[in-house]
Amino acid sequence: MELPIQKELDAEGVLLVTLNRPEKKNAFNETQWDATTQALREAREDPRVAAVVITGAGGDFSAGVDLGSFGELAPRKDGYESGYDAFMATLIDFDKPLLAAVQGVGIGIGCTLLFHCDVVYVGESVRLRLPFTALGLVPEGASSYMLEAVVGARQAAELLLVSEWIDARRAVEVGIATRAFSDEQVLDAALARAREIAQLPVGALQATKRTFLAARRAGVEAALREERKGMAHQVGSAENREAIQAFLEKRPPDFRKLRSA
Repeated sequence: MELPIQKELDAEGVLLVTLNRPEKKNAFNETQWDATTQALREAREDPRVAAVVITGAGGDFSAGVDLGSFGELAPRKDGYESGYDAFMATLIDFDKPLLAAVQGVGIGIGCTLLFHCDVVYVGESVRLRLPFTALGLVPEGASSYMLEAVVGARQAAELLLVSEWIDARRAVEVGIATRAFSDEQVLDAALARAREIAQLPVGALQATKRTFLAARRAGVEAALREERKGMAHQVGSAENREAIQAFLEKRPPDFRKLRSA
């Protein structure tokens, strides 16, 4: 069985973390949540690691949450309700430079994860989407706060409310991505930038990253709380059920019929 992620640490102190469920477009199940969380925790504590690059196998970054994984949920021993919760707690505390090399689809957490990265390079094939309203849901990944911090209030509102696809040009234009490259170049470019960063003192890099984290912590934590409440309200709602049924029936959803007179 292939591992849900692959890790490779080079001589410069750059750790490459590759999401490795290409048959599922690297959608997250509990095993991949936990493996990615553990990789970030170990990277944070490992003095050899100066920077981390995250990417996806098979030509895609991540299609979000694997819908088939909801049946895998079981009581945990770490105090978290799910692998997602453990991952988010680790991500918002990760105090080393985090870079992303993205191509193909980045949907849901495959997009919102990028708002927590310090440098985001995208390939020409990238197609990002924040699909929450189209699914009758609310944002996750603290994106209701982080997207506005990254791209500004007007752009964030449009992207979160419309649920439209975002290509490489738009991703750079609004500020989700730092730069765009060809698909063949994007990973090498991210690794090269990470190796430049890794030449700098790790203590200074961490101290600098901690200033970013501290400045936005209250907003991020508040967003996660509100998103959790909103998700609990919307999951299983008539709107959410219509979105799922339409997907299964391969038709556009009709949310207008749910509006009260």
